[in-house]
Amino acid sequence: MTTPEATLPTPPLAEHRETVREHHGDVVVDPFEWLRDKEDPAVRAHLEAENAYAEAVTADLQPLREAIFEEIRSRTQETDLSVPVASGPWWYYSRSFEGAQYSVECRTPRVEGAPRPMPAADVVVEGEQVLLDANEEAKGHEFFALGALTVSPDHQLLAYAVDTEGDERFSLRVKDLRTGDVIDTAVDQVGYGCVFSLDGQYVFYTRVDETWRPHQVWRHRVGTAVDDDVLVHQEDDERFWMGVGSSRDDRWIMIGLGSKTTSEVRILDAADPTGDFRVVAPRREGVEYDVEPAGDRLLIVHNADSLDSDLAWAPIDATSADQWQLLMRSQPGERFQGIDAFDEVAVLSLRRDGLTALRVLARDRSQPSGFGAHHDLEFDEPVYSVGLGDNPESATTRLQVVFESMVTPKTVFDYDVATREFELLKRQPVLGGYDPSQYQQRREWATAADGTRIPLSMVFPAGSQPDGSHPGLLSAYGSYEISSDPYFSVARLSLLERGFVYAIAHVRGGGELGRSWYDQGKLGAKQNTFTDFVTCAAHLVDSGWVAPDRLVAEGGSAGGLLIGAAVNLAPERFRAVHAAVPFVDALTTILDPRLPLTVVEWEEWGNPLADPEVYAYMKAYSPYENVRDAAYPAVLATTSLNDTRVFFTEPAKWVARLREHTTSDPASRPVLLRTEMVAGHGGKSGRYDAWRQVAWEWAFLADQAQAAQKISHD
Repeated sequence: MTTPEATLPTPPLAEHRETVREHHGDVVVDPFEWLRDKEDPAVRAHLEAENAYAEAVTADLQPLREAIFEEIRSRTQETDLSVPVASGPWWYYSRSFEGAQYSVECRTPRVEGAPRPMPAADVVVEGEQVLLDANEEAKGHEFFALGALTVSPDHQLLAYAVDTEGDERFSLRVKDLRTGDVIDTAVDQVGYGCVFSLDGQYVFYTRVDETWRPHQVWRHRVGTAVDDDVLVHQEDDERFWMGVGSSRDDRWIMIGLGSKTTSEVRILDAADPTGDFRVVAPRREGVEYDVEPAGDRLLIVHNADSLDSDLAWAPIDATSADQWQLLMRSQPGERFQGIDAFDEVAVLSLRRDGLTALRVLARDRSQPSGFGAHHDLEFDEPVYSVGLGDNPESATTRLQVVFESMVTPKTVFDYDVATREFELLKRQPVLGGYDPSQYQQRREWATAADGTRIPLSMVFPAGSQPDGSHPGLLSAYGSYEISSDPYFSVARLSLLERGFVYAIAHVRGGGELGRSWYDQGKLGAKQNTFTDFVTCAAHLVDSGWVAPDRLVAEGGSAGGLLIGAAVNLAPERFRAVHAAVPFVDALTTILDPRLPLTVVEWEEWGNPLADPEVYAYMKAYSPYENVRDAAYPAVLATTSLNDTRVFFTEPAKWVARLREHTTSDPASRPVLLRTEMVAGHGGKSGRYDAWRQVAWEWAFLADQAQAAQKISHD
């Protein structure tokens, strides 16, 4: 930050308005809780003042922001085409166009015996039909997002849901693809996902309750009034979320219900849309299972007998877990995550030794399970991510597989299950002569105080040596058993070109090393997530990969909680941090069951309302509660006014308290808050807007890490 202290703008000072909170005999006076009401003109004025302050303090970074934005744009093939995917009589794909924020969904007729069309990105395919141009739908709106995009089994109708506020409440629309007319706009305020009945006459959709929890599935007859819709399932247990979808062959409509520890699946014959859903196995506390219809049977991944789950099969009409029969048991170091069934194979998605993996099981109709030999797909990079791509047809013997690493752009293959050969279909283009040999990736391990080894995935300019001189960025998430897997990023190249060592810390609370890895970072073990991150930060410095005064960090949502807790634990470890939509006032939120996500999250954090020990434990790590007088790093907190998952209130309060307690020089280590005034949890939705947001954030971090200038690869 180059703004002279004498000309530094005055930061907004949030007014103290005392709110008293009392639980379990503990009385807390909160001076900033009034920042909760987004309709209060004083709250909006404060957020606008914070935005103005952030812009003023970082005005000198505008050239760097613009440079990073142009670097991202110049490396991106703006006019592009996804790999066409066969479904019924059509090839489906997406287009993007230079200057357009959103994609255009298309299809072209499938000709018997003709190969997959793979035209140049700017070539219109013969017979091409535009299904949905999101750019047209977004006109007149500052924010736009799709919550569903589903074609009916007969390929004649398109159901899609749009959000123009960022609050994740969608308007459902049905379009007749034969005429191009929108024929139904009756249903509003729906949740994610929708599915057609087999005949296309009905659409099933979800609704959310006052806490934004999907709690109902409704049936809507296309073209009728919403008042005639039928409630087919309501979930009254506030711990459970739900979703609705269909099987690959469109034969079954499926409702998935799940808490953080327990699940239940209900299915319905899609040819009988007005019938009753059948429970595959009644919920049993602590048992999680996923169901995949596979012809005349069900394939089920479940944890009833193994912590890291097993694969079972059951009759198609199963109604009890007693009917499940073991097909494959997970081995040490493996975590089964899901199963996809096709006519000739099934593909098991799993984690193995901390990385994602795919296992192909061949059909063998002589076996009771219907499956025989299996093999794993192998890749030769030290860190990577692999998964199934879009494979809508069950009859295929060639599977779309998607692979990427920290140096290999996202790559789409056709995998022949008979010959076990890969055919390259498309690799994400990176313009400007990207050479992966100019970068190296590696796996490092940091050792926590309790002896646990914490993996890190790293990428850096080729030839970099651990000489203690490099700038570094450390990121992590660490909650809900969500894994922060290695991935390729065009935007990240702007950091690598400036000499950064970029590292992902696979801390406990995520799912990288199996279910126990998650269990060791939740509830009463949550502190492990934060101390693991500090351990990884120390490892990067102590091993020489990052200079001690050039390490910055970022994390979002629950990863923002991680950032807030880490800077309370060890502010000296970080030069600057970016906390995106950060869950930094965790205790206040989890104490209020009226707020979104609170009750469903008690199995993740504990219930501090009912348990004084949970209350005390959460109070000991919640970032807002533990801000102290200390030399904090520079802080950038980003949020959105319409975020329904982590209210803008949390970072607003946190920044106000940090600003009162940090002893750092605000000229060199400012505390900043940026709020998108029309957006939700994911920030702005258009790709150019997203690139500008990244450029803003990374310019701030690069400047703090003294890495604004590019380095030479020579």
